[in-house]
Amino acid sequence: MAGMFGSDAGGNTAASNAAFKAGLSKVYKWYTGGFLAFVVVLAVLEQMGLSRQWIGLIFLLATIGLYAGIGIMSRTTDAAEYYVAGRRVPAMYNGMATGADWMSAASFIGMAGTLYLTGYSGLAFIMGWTGGYCLVALFLAPYLRKFGQFTIPDFLGERYGGNLPRFLGIVAAILCSFTYVVAQIYGVGIITARLTGVAFELGIFLGLGGILVCSFLGGMRAVTWTQVAQYIILIVAYMIPVVWLSVKQTSVPIPQAIYGFQLQKVTAKEKELTSNAKEIEVRDIFKQRSAALAEKLKNPAAALAADKAAAEKAVADLKASNGALSEISAAEKALAALPKDEAAAKKAWAAAKAGADTKALPLNGMPPHAQQFAGDPNGDAKAQHAYDVSRRNFLALIFCLMVGTAALPHILMRYYTVPSVKEARQSVTWSLFFIFLLYFTAPALAVLVKYEVFTVLIGTPFNALPDWISAWNKVDPSLLSVVDINKDGILQLNEMSIGGDIIVLAAPAIGGLPYVVSGLVAAGGLAAALSTADGLLLTIANALSHDLYYKMIDPNASTARRVTISKVLLLVVALCAAYVASQKPADILFLVSAAFSFAAAAFFPALTLGIFWKRATGIAASLGMIAGLGTTFFYMITTQPWMRGLFGITSPVQLWFEIQPISAGVFGVPIGFAVIILVSLVTPAPSRKVQELVEHVRYPTLRADPVR
Repeated sequence: MAGMFGSDAGGNTAASNAAFKAGLSKVYKWYTGGFLAFVVVLAVLEQMGLSRQWIGLIFLLATIGLYAGIGIMSRTTDAAEYYVAGRRVPAMYNGMATGADWMSAASFIGMAGTLYLTGYSGLAFIMGWTGGYCLVALFLAPYLRKFGQFTIPDFLGERYGGNLPRFLGIVAAILCSFTYVVAQIYGVGIITARLTGVAFELGIFLGLGGILVCSFLGGMRAVTWTQVAQYIILIVAYMIPVVWLSVKQTSVPIPQAIYGFQLQKVTAKEKELTSNAKEIEVRDIFKQRSAALAEKLKNPAAALAADKAAAEKAVADLKASNGALSEISAAEKALAALPKDEAAAKKAWAAAKAGADTKALPLNGMPPHAQQFAGDPNGDAKAQHAYDVSRRNFLALIFCLMVGTAALPHILMRYYTVPSVKEARQSVTWSLFFIFLLYFTAPALAVLVKYEVFTVLIGTPFNALPDWISAWNKVDPSLLSVVDINKDGILQLNEMSIGGDIIVLAAPAIGGLPYVVSGLVAAGGLAAALSTADGLLLTIANALSHDLYYKMIDPNASTARRVTISKVLLLVVALCAAYVASQKPADILFLVSAAFSFAAAAFFPALTLGIFWKRATGIAASLGMIAGLGTTFFYMITTQPWMRGLFGITSPVQLWFEIQPISAGVFGVPIGFAVIILVSLVTPAPSRKVQELVEHVRYPTLRADPVR
């Protein structure tokens, strides 16, 4: 294995490539068999009494140790190996690595959770992300490989000339990659905390070690072979619980085949829960809470003073009557938990009212799972407007995710690692296949889990709830909490708050599987987050070391110096991202979607016009990137709650065409195209050399690739 991962040699001849691929196949067959045997041994040990904490710790240490071992065996200081894995990764393995690079925490953890919470509208993510690979295959991957650079900013610098397009590419690559990597490290924190029981913040830095050891030592070569290993773990981990739930509920081991059948059952159960008397009772209590909070918000200063006076009196009365210590302690905690001032009270009560309003709705605020869009196209004016807005946002999100997928730097970099343009095309096909395996399964998993929750969990006495509920509540109460609002001792749907980020991780426990499967799924989620984080951190470090330092500051820097600088920068960026993630800035899905909008607006117009229109000029591309990214960023910071708070924006939110901030790229992309086209038409054409290069790349001849 060390020979396979560790050699800097290896030409591009057919014989050497065939031998290299055969060796890889042998290594990964042994690896897959060994991993499955490892899981079976842990399952046996669990039956013999091995504790859950030890199982989680063994999974964490074993998988991170495995990735570290591959990273150590793949260490290199050779520039081509470090930046593009020597351009000798076979198409199938590059497809598998791309699948792992792509299967981020959002895909593995968040996808089924989003579908669970939003139903049909969540399919926008699957359609957008999968459709994006069609754009990659048709418009970008083979042509970028033919240009032959190391990074996307490198391509922009070579195609458009001068340092400005390259520098803007560096800024955009760092912005979208950093936003994306924060989401991955956030996911690492959740999973590590669940596996080991350590605090979320400590879990982030434990997982960070696994990220760094791969990309730090061997760059793209180490990341590639690690990602292949990670894909095998994550796809096995994802499929086992969903197949089990399928067998448990229908006796059919193909979840995709029984998806529609179970969806009908979920729809019937939704109608039952909507009209259930106990559910209505709980919703009415939340309506009353919302009304009470609305009254407080009319005069927050007076309401806060009254609350403080009542809390102080409660403490004093308990002490005067020699009340139980537990009651006095609870009263003192309630007093301490009151907002400190009027501003804090307004913020806390507004958030509590929004939560109460949601939980006053049927189905805990979730739309019916099979309902396409909100509203009704045949209803009154309000219902028709809601339907139109919902459909508009659905299509806008698909657009942003498709175009963003086709422009993400860490994904496009993968197609620089294959031996030829032909294998770049084949690699995209393999990528689609490996991604399809998970994406085709996620909708089924969401429906199967929802059926399990609706039919098994809801209606259970609080004193008989399964252990996994309290376990997840300890990890993060915002992810899962249950409160007996109507004091009947029975769990109703609206008494349960569940975050989408735990649906996949909790699926084995929801299905009643042994804890070792929960550990396996957590290891799969960790593999997904680590694999994407590796690729993203490498993209940022390479943009700074190769494109900024080597191409713009010190063109005479030695190979060893460039690689060393990349490693140092990678460490710094990783620590910064871990710090930001530890602050829990926003949910995983928003952070990921923001990265797609940034990538779409900044890169897609410049890349596609740079490949397909030889008249596109450097100054036009620069202005187009600035205009597209600037528009997207402006819309996001003025409409998205977390970013508004970050930038201190207090003006009323004004949505353009009622498009949600998650789809901000829908405005930036057309503006980027328009600016590049218009400015190109009024500025001098690129040099003849550049135009000939574009023509050669677009219309390949029988000659070999101009750049290997």
